[in-house]
Amino acid sequence: MLCSAWSPDGARVYTGSCDKTAKVWDLATNQSMQVAAHDQPIKSVFWAQEKQFLVTAAWDKTIKYWDGKSPTPGATLQLPERPYAVDVRGSLMVVATADRKIIVVNLTQPTVKYAEINSPLKYQSRCIACFPDQRGFCLGSIEGRVAVHHVTKADESKNFAFKCHRDGNDIYAVNCLAFHPTFGTFATTGGDGTFNFWDKDSRQRLKAFSKAHLPVPVGAVNHTGNIFAYAVSYDWSRGSEHYNPRTNHLLLHSVPETEIKSRANAKKGFGGR
Repeated sequence: MLCSAWSPDGARVYTGSCDKTAKVWDLATNQSMQVAAHDQPIKSVFWAQEKQFLVTAAWDKTIKYWDGKSPTPGATLQLPERPYAVDVRGSLMVVATADRKIIVVNLTQPTVKYAEINSPLKYQSRCIACFPDQRGFCLGSIEGRVAVHHVTKADESKNFAFKCHRDGNDIYAVNCLAFHPTFGTFATTGGDGTFNFWDKDSRQRLKAFSKAHLPVPVGAVNHTGNIFAYAVSYDWSRGSEHYNPRTNHLLLHSVPETEIKSRANAKKGFGGR
């Protein structure tokens, strides 16, 4: 299994896997059934609530849209390369592909690319997340950088990138980006074993956390914004021979507003490339 997503009501979970299928798991009945299929493994899956369809992105270089009932997709979007990271927020979908391409799609026209740009970062894309207001996205790379990028040209002056998840001369991948549902601030998790809270508007790091004994591959903020869940586990950066199944942990961090709420009037703390 490579990906999962909740339904808006929390009653179902959608999954995508290396067997090239996506399934829906009904938590009340504990039953699952196939709802989508591709020609290659499915890397990302989302339920687009505003459009009422399932979005699947696979390494066959396509994104497909499904109603959850028909065995055939309602529409297909061809990608220039394999999708490494995808996010959906309202009508905005952003896709980071191999060869450092970024595809922006307005889901009111799901088969049309709103924009196709080169990544603002120099190295391979690792994770991507839409702004809560759908005006842009954050992009993380394997080289310990995050780009804050806006969709429209009118907001171009607000674009910037910054360094993170570094320890002296050691540089680690940014593994995950997760926005807070209320404040529009966000978290990053990294291969250095840390997670941090950031405010893109004031260009500040709001909170840095102590280092874990292993990388933090993924993190997420719950729907009320008071819990940050994260995994401490191996991230495969040194090959399969270093994997130890006994070192996987899931942790919950209670998030007070003082850690995650914007301090817009404070001095700016980052912003350089």
